[in-house]
Amino acid sequence: MKNFFISHKNPILAVLVIIIAGGIYSFEQLKTGLFPEITFPKIKIIADAELQPVDKMVVTITRPLENAVKQVPDLQSLRSTTSRGSCELSAFMNPGANIDLSQQRIEAQIAKISASLPPGVNVSVEKMNPSILPVSGYSLESHNYSPAELKKIATYTVKPFLSQVAGVSEIRVIGGKSKEFWLELDIQKMQALGISPDQISNDLAQTNYIKSNGYLSDHNYLYLSVTDATVKTKSDLEELVLVRKGNRIIKVSDVAKVNIQQSVEYTRINANGKDGILIAVIKQPNANLVDLSSQMTARVSQLQRILPAGVNIKPYYVQADFVNESVKSVKDSLWIGLALAIIVAVIFLRSLKACATILITIPVTLCLTVIVLYIVGYSLNIMTLGAIAAAIGLIIDDAIVVVEQIHRTHEEHPEEPTVKLLNKAVGYLFPAMLGSSISTIVIFVPFVFMTGVAGSYFQVMTNTMIITLVCSFFVTWIGLPVIYLLLTKNSKSNTSGKKEVIHEVKAQKWVPYFIQRPYLAFAFILVLIVSIVLVFPKLETGFLPEMDEGSIVLDYASPPGTSLEETDRMLKEVEKQLVKIPDVEAYSRRTGTQMGFFITEPNTGDYLIQLKHNRSKSTDEVISEIRMQIESTQPALIVDFGQVIGDMLGDLMSSTQPIEIKVFGNDQQKLQDLSKQVSELISKIQGTADVFDGVVLSGPTVNIQPNFPMLAQYGITPVAFQSQLQTAMQGNIIGDLYDKQQLSPIRMVYPGSRKFGISDISNLKVFLPDGTAIPIQNLAKIELKSGSAEVQRENLQTIGVITARLDNRDLGGVMKDIQTAVNNKINLPSGYHIEYGGAYKEQQQSFSELLSILIASSLLVFSVILFLFKDFKIAFLILLISVLGISGSYLALFLTHTPLNVGSYTGLIMIVGIIGENAIFTFLQFKESLQDKSMDDAITFAISTRLRPKLMTALGAIIALLPLALGIGAGAQLHQPLAIAVIGGFIIALPLLLIVLPSLIRKFYFKTL
Repeated sequence: MKNFFISHKNPILAVLVIIIAGGIYSFEQLKTGLFPEITFPKIKIIADAELQPVDKMVVTITRPLENAVKQVPDLQSLRSTTSRGSCELSAFMNPGANIDLSQQRIEAQIAKISASLPPGVNVSVEKMNPSILPVSGYSLESHNYSPAELKKIATYTVKPFLSQVAGVSEIRVIGGKSKEFWLELDIQKMQALGISPDQISNDLAQTNYIKSNGYLSDHNYLYLSVTDATVKTKSDLEELVLVRKGNRIIKVSDVAKVNIQQSVEYTRINANGKDGILIAVIKQPNANLVDLSSQMTARVSQLQRILPAGVNIKPYYVQADFVNESVKSVKDSLWIGLALAIIVAVIFLRSLKACATILITIPVTLCLTVIVLYIVGYSLNIMTLGAIAAAIGLIIDDAIVVVEQIHRTHEEHPEEPTVKLLNKAVGYLFPAMLGSSISTIVIFVPFVFMTGVAGSYFQVMTNTMIITLVCSFFVTWIGLPVIYLLLTKNSKSNTSGKKEVIHEVKAQKWVPYFIQRPYLAFAFILVLIVSIVLVFPKLETGFLPEMDEGSIVLDYASPPGTSLEETDRMLKEVEKQLVKIPDVEAYSRRTGTQMGFFITEPNTGDYLIQLKHNRSKSTDEVISEIRMQIESTQPALIVDFGQVIGDMLGDLMSSTQPIEIKVFGNDQQKLQDLSKQVSELISKIQGTADVFDGVVLSGPTVNIQPNFPMLAQYGITPVAFQSQLQTAMQGNIIGDLYDKQQLSPIRMVYPGSRKFGISDISNLKVFLPDGTAIPIQNLAKIELKSGSAEVQRENLQTIGVITARLDNRDLGGVMKDIQTAVNNKINLPSGYHIEYGGAYKEQQQSFSELLSILIASSLLVFSVILFLFKDFKIAFLILLISVLGISGSYLALFLTHTPLNVGSYTGLIMIVGIIGENAIFTFLQFKESLQDKSMDDAITFAISTRLRPKLMTALGAIIALLPLALGIGAGAQLHQPLAIAVIGGFIIALPLLLIVLPSLIRKFYFKTL
């Protein structure tokens, strides 16, 4: 490497220019999103079976599906929820399982048993990834158009128009009503003419069709012959012939009145207090969220111009707004931190050339990092950008160490040309640079073993850190010296025409004081160990760092069996309170349906509330205000609050709530009683909110039990009997009418079906095949039954699930109190047991894995140092002070009330590598000095020499991480715990490296001489 930098100056400069250009290009091409596109190891199966009772659903559908899915390889656990008419299964696969293959296997297993399932069961299978959830939503509102007309506009104008935007997977229309043609039967005329409902249904089915008769060849042309017997207009339907009786032809108009009506829906959609339709945008998995959003915004403005007058489309949720704010805040943190770190370098080095070298080197490193991210297929998201922002301190560290060494070498040998100084400085530092870089990089390698949602996201983060640090090493080792040469006017001579003064390293007098009193170092070590022992149990703990997203999901449920109209009335009262809250910008409401892939009862639903950007309160404070208003005005409503992205992640995991207690047993009623006891107990524990006992009751049931002998006597089949009941209550779809390029259902109903009540059932008459009618009491028994509860099962065993949110308290502290209370006050019968799930289970698993990663990372750092210096004692001493640095992280977390979560735990692991890296440089300097100096002088010289770079790197890194640690801006809270942990470690690292390490070297190293 003697003349490497001068001989390869131009090629390296060309490569650096290419890196900068390539970085800018790659940055423009990189996709942008909130999180990395990751498919979770979860597959959801939903079966719909036409409102069958819960107990029958469990036996005929849920259990067969569970047994089928249970046979799929790589299945970790299986969970199901069964409600009236539908069931939902969640299959959690092993980490590393091929989700696409697992989905195909599940579908194949379900196909095998499909013949044994009840007729009419519809089964859907979806793998869980963020792309199945809406990324933006718009409300379609109008005062001039009916819900049916508005839905037609949404389906045939809005949906095709917005689907043309690149990257859109689906435009989902939610709400509105469909146009239907109703045949209101005249019972008296039907009896007089001897026409039954079954006859009308059968005649229409045999008439309303279109069939091909084959091809006809004539005069060199080939004609397609078609018999078109379809009904196209209302008059066609009225004139449809049913039967001929004697000389009379009986038409539909003779026995029924044909009306155009809106469909009866058991959902209600509301946007900003007005009934409307919601348009949800689902993006393709690999689409660029920000580009998609900007194109969608432009497309929506074009759409507004072609919509009919009086129809407006407005956004109520745009995820890209939060993504843009998050990415911008992390970028700002990165650049602010970089600028502050450069100021530190200026203050310490007092050399514009040295600072300019650092200023140029770091963007080159970032450009190379972006190129590699683009090549490996990563996107710009909150995890990759956060990794770069967190690693900026280490990048600055690398650059400062090399520049400071070049600058120091120049101060010590001012007469030598810059080329010689570069070769001498880089050649001297290279072994330590290589060792220290490897020791920092290897700490992230064990993260490949992390599983779960935390593993999925934080692996992307640690992989990005590895990429960033490798790029930093190569740019600092090869590019930085060339950049320094470029900024030097005459590199073959000294930088000044006059003779410069030699700057010797000033021996720091405090160093001998401490190294000659090793008991001070041992006392400090003892203090740190005691602080770890005392502080660690008192740390707040959590799972994933929380973000203030500026949007709220409010799930609600009215009392079981509450009608849609009554639920809607209660919610309108809630909305009167919502509009009074100054921080609420917009909201949308779904009743009888939810955002996502779920089964939903008609008395449940959710709000999506968008808060103002410039609000006076945090999202949690607004949630508390809304909760208090609802509890005081509508106490019958059960509510559950969350934030949109947090809830989305929860939907993709095992539970949306951080607190989940599962009671396992066999008796459904006993499980409900235990769940209510546990729920009541938890609601009294400080720090819990939105406590729910998990008992979801369906509404009451009118049970109509046919008398089969009587049905047989009158010649009525059970199917015909049920069909007539449905016709009386909500009507039967008996065909479709081809209405202007769309199919409109034809519904056969009895007059007054919309007002049909319980008492009307007893007065109902059932038609016999000959057209006469008899009272229903002669054919069936009618009784009212109370609603049954949803049945939840896990791994084929029935469970009760109690959930809760956190309220201004950490997850670990709340769970400790819950476990104590449950153990002391809940007496479980024989055969029953309790398990804890939700975020707590994920936290315990992640902490266990992170502890293993911490141990593995420490051993890897130990191995690197051992290979570098070939001395067990030194490797152990450096490892000791590296691990002791964790005490600083613990103290920082404790003093700032920051929970120990996956983010801050990652910061602890980083500290081990960072301190190990700095210790390598110190010991290398000591070994070099020991050749011509005594032990004490060598230690003093090594510490004095490394004092400036250590202060520079520590202060530079701390200041670079400060914007992240302050958590300023949207999304910054995700990386705040990591930054705080690293800063705390850096602060303790200084006395460890400057006082404890030299004292330990003097105490133990001389014996090996």
